[in-house]
Amino acid sequence: MARKRKNRTHLKNVEKNEETSAGVPKSIIIKHGQVGSSLAQLVRDMRKVMEPNTASRLKERTRNKLKDFLTMGPALSVSHLLAFTLTPLAPSLRIVKLSDGPTLSFRVERYSLMKDVMNTSRRARSVGMEYLSPPLLVLASFPSPSPTTPPHLPLLMKSFQSLFPPLSPHTLSLPSARRVVLISYNADRGTVDFRHYIIKVKPYGVSKRVRRVLEGAASSAKSSSGVLDLGKEKDVADFLLRKRGEPGPEGGYESAASSAESVAGDDADAVDLAEDYVGRNNKRGQRRAVRLEEVGPRMELRLIKITEGVPGKEGAVMYHEFVKKSKKELVLQKVEHAEKAKLKKQRREEQERNVERKKANAQSKTDGQQDAESDDEGQEDDGIGIWDDEEDISEGDNEDEASDGEGESSEGERPTKRVKVSEES
Repeated sequence: MARKRKNRTHLKNVEKNEETSAGVPKSIIIKHGQVGSSLAQLVRDMRKVMEPNTASRLKERTRNKLKDFLTMGPALSVSHLLAFTLTPLAPSLRIVKLSDGPTLSFRVERYSLMKDVMNTSRRARSVGMEYLSPPLLVLASFPSPSPTTPPHLPLLMKSFQSLFPPLSPHTLSLPSARRVVLISYNADRGTVDFRHYIIKVKPYGVSKRVRRVLEGAASSAKSSSGVLDLGKEKDVADFLLRKRGEPGPEGGYESAASSAESVAGDDADAVDLAEDYVGRNNKRGQRRAVRLEEVGPRMELRLIKITEGVPGKEGAVMYHEFVKKSKKELVLQKVEHAEKAKLKKQRREEQERNVERKKANAQSKTDGQQDAESDDEGQEDDGIGIWDDEEDISEGDNEDEASDGEGESSEGERPTKRVKVSEES
């Protein structure tokens, strides 16, 4: 009989992982209301972008309300809620910072799904292990903070920064840098462009054909066997050095300079690897060219409104794209919101006092009933007896004629005369 193998049920470095994930933002991405299949697919694509710190397999139900997610989020250590909905004008996106806000409302001007971007790309590739680590955030074209900078742009930048884990070059592991999320501000249109890329590292200083030899034929989309097809070539030089677009060696070979120039990029794109990176021959110290391949989704977002608080508990409007208010109106708005907050606090305190008073009254009634029951149980007989509710009580002159059980007379017997005895003082 084979010996039963024991499986370890405990996890290693659990406490360390919990400490490192304590400050990592976590998100929930949902669709709110009735949306089409295209917008539902966009929700799934965004969950893939935000992996692994998101609920990628979340199942919404028709009876779920936005309030349910706002209530459950803080209990599950969720820091952000992204809600997509469909309006008569255009799809919209709300980014809610749990649990106190603010709430940023965007209009989705245009978007492309992940499958659309992959189909239009020449280097369409399958995705897999890249999503085990969070992406790197790059903010581009945002104006630097200054007195002339609109006040909502710094808040917009901080809101996007809080969606992703903070980047620390000293502690970042190079193999974990697999993806990039680019968020750029278009000052001409007043919109924000959202892009998602995968980082590719390729050999530097060699042509495409030589790179195919170094990386292996399996990396090519045309070859699935892992072996280069040289059946149509008379010489290896025809495959390695032939000019682009030339059918045979009659067109001549590329020179060393032109071959080096045929690589993608220049010296600005080449880096020396500080650590071993994923991929073939990507060892420490090797010089490699870095490329970004877009995998989608794409979105063009227009900021509509920034409000304090969360949906259902909104506060003051900090920014609005179409509604502009004067300084006097802003002051009145702040006073109005302060009065509402004060009234809400008073009502909450009054409700708590009422609840405490009702609890005290119920407790006092319970204690009184228990005391009455204990008095009845502890009462002793003093010879007089206890009054019965069904017993007849005589009034007036009949009190003198009342008699005990021995004083009752039957027919034919003369009643005995009672003697009154006065008590001495």
